[in-house]
Amino acid sequence: MVMKEQILRNLSLFASFPDEEIRSLSSILQTKEIAEGTFVFCEGEPGRRFFIVVEGEVDILKAQGTEDERLLATRPAGSIIGEMSLFSPEGFHTATVRARTPLTVLEMTHSDLDAILQKSPSLAYEMMRVISLRLSEAENLTIRDLREKNRQLTEAYNELKAAQAQIIEKEKLEKELEVAREIQSSILPRIQTQNNDFVFGHKFMPVSAVGGDFFDFIPLDENCVGIAIGDVTDHGVPAALFMALAVTILRAESRRTKSPYETLTSVNRQLLEVNDTGMFVTMIYGVLDYKTREFQYVRAGHNLPLLLDANNNFVSLDQKVGQPLGLFSDISLDEQTISLPHKSLFLMYTDGITEAVNNNDEFYGIDQLQQVLRENRQKSASDICESVWRSLEDHLKDAPQQDDVTILSMSVG
Repeated sequence: MVMKEQILRNLSLFASFPDEEIRSLSSILQTKEIAEGTFVFCEGEPGRRFFIVVEGEVDILKAQGTEDERLLATRPAGSIIGEMSLFSPEGFHTATVRARTPLTVLEMTHSDLDAILQKSPSLAYEMMRVISLRLSEAENLTIRDLREKNRQLTEAYNELKAAQAQIIEKEKLEKELEVAREIQSSILPRIQTQNNDFVFGHKFMPVSAVGGDFFDFIPLDENCVGIAIGDVTDHGVPAALFMALAVTILRAESRRTKSPYETLTSVNRQLLEVNDTGMFVTMIYGVLDYKTREFQYVRAGHNLPLLLDANNNFVSLDQKVGQPLGLFSDISLDEQTISLPHKSLFLMYTDGITEAVNNNDEFYGIDQLQQVLRENRQKSASDICESVWRSLEDHLKDAPQQDDVTILSMSVG
């Protein structure tokens, strides 16, 4: 009893009480022990009593158990809790109180408080002062929360504006790339050369919107056509621009002379004059003579073409050193002339096929390409290109395409 009286005397709430009323109050209050983690009462529950914390600490929680849960305060021994419900019209607790540590509390019921207030009306003023301080604390906390929410909203709004600007820029870039793709497609030949004994097929698949691969058919006269395939180093927009430059020069120079060697020598010289980027292009350019069935070509660092005869055997083609265009002024080119037999298949391609790697680090390779050609050689030139592409897709499976792919086939009647 003496301990209760001493505790009550140390509380500002009862500082004005005479000793007789302190003794009377201590006889009324009940002592309770509350385990750590226990909810003393919960927000929204009806309040019929309040507590004085003798030992331990309590957490005051708002919106407990929801996404908006907040810790309003941690109150030490000597605090009163639950008093707000005694003065609210509905009589509900406005927050949740949970034992942060094991608690010893003094419990006062609503009827006990009424009896004390009748004897000591000044207690009401003191309790209102405590409640006012609590409300002020809650108001300050709400203002801090609102400021923090406003800061977060401002930050989120700025991030949203930046993201929207990026989306707009991305859409503009995608539109520009789509226009670039259309321009690049317009550079590549739409109408192939027509001859009953020679049927052409092609497949062009850039790794991005635009690429550095290309092929071309350049009519030279009624009996001859220039045929080209090329691969600019790297891919994407820079490669596409360099490709457009190379094709433009090639078309101009091929009409000056029927010599593939002179044509590519001139293309190399002009690329060196305007190339400050260090980019280069591998290429095969040749002239097909419909009457003689000869294909005179020059290889500049490009993959060796494939020739499959009527017996489904690959013809061994001679080769010498051939260097890419745009790197060396004194360039070495591989110049060859081959006869195209009846019922043969001639194929040129870029290394985006043979060097394609799947998720098992396996290259597609020349052997697999030759096998596909043997298995599909009875198909049309266009269908053969599609068969090679489908075979490449099967090889890659979930692995991404890493380089531009171009296939140019010629079926000889």
